[in-house]
Amino acid sequence: MPGGLRTVETARGPVEVGTAGAGPPVLVIHGMPGGADQALAMGAFLVDAGFEVLAPSRPGYLGTPLGSGASIDEQADLHAALLDALGHERVGVLAWSGGGPSAYRLAVRDPGRVRALVAAAAVSGPFDPGKGSLDERLMLDTSAGNWVLRFLAHHAPGATVKSTLQAEGDLSHHELRELTRQALGDERQTDLVLAMARAAADHAHRHEGIANDRAAFAAIDDLELGAVSAPVLLVHGTADADVPPAQTDHAESALPAAERIDLARGTHLALWVHPDAAAAQAQAVALLRG
Repeated sequence: MPGGLRTVETARGPVEVGTAGAGPPVLVIHGMPGGADQALAMGAFLVDAGFEVLAPSRPGYLGTPLGSGASIDEQADLHAALLDALGHERVGVLAWSGGGPSAYRLAVRDPGRVRALVAAAAVSGPFDPGKGSLDERLMLDTSAGNWVLRFLAHHAPGATVKSTLQAEGDLSHHELRELTRQALGDERQTDLVLAMARAAADHAHRHEGIANDRAAFAAIDDLELGAVSAPVLLVHGTADADVPPAQTDHAESALPAAERIDLARGTHLALWVHPDAAAAQAQAVALLRG
């Protein structure tokens, strides 16, 4: 398990959280699989921009027990309870992928807490991520497969970056080669991809959250996006192989008002690894700062 994290007791139960930076607070909500370590990597560009990142592990991931909030609404209320415990009345929110549902519900259930919301490749409606092929399950869901993935991330980071980007996007060989070259040429992008890969290779400390997310996302009826009053920026890569852009189409149609960035031929990690990632991040920073 990663170090540098702490457990905060809240009115809704214990939450593991990492923090970084100083400035206006932004709650960064990770995906599936994920954890506070992943959320810290997601928020690194916000630290650079002068924000304080609050990076919790959602229930069932790493050190946050599933009993702190299994349902999407319970997780939204847990986010609010964490903000109370940390002394933050109002925050910006950055949510990625499976962090989308609880972020949207936080904005609906406790609108005064959310200053602005950036939703990157975020789940916004019923979603079944599937279980992958047998080979994928052997690598991602077994201790032996996880050992191989961790070994490769440590000893062959270039190959790990390439294979992770390949899994996250429906890219041609040429597109994959160029995106891998770009990611390996930027330390921040390399770190982000490797953080995602390490989370995927740690099934033992995240399996409860993964199983819970699968059930909760498939059972989504209506997140009541029409009740979101905070300004929202939607970001999605058009070649996302994990969460289809139709999820962002749905959010855009249901939200009262939202800006949208489509990153051409972008993967599931497009907000962080894409030729136009810096411009998209600058727009996210502007919204969160405003």
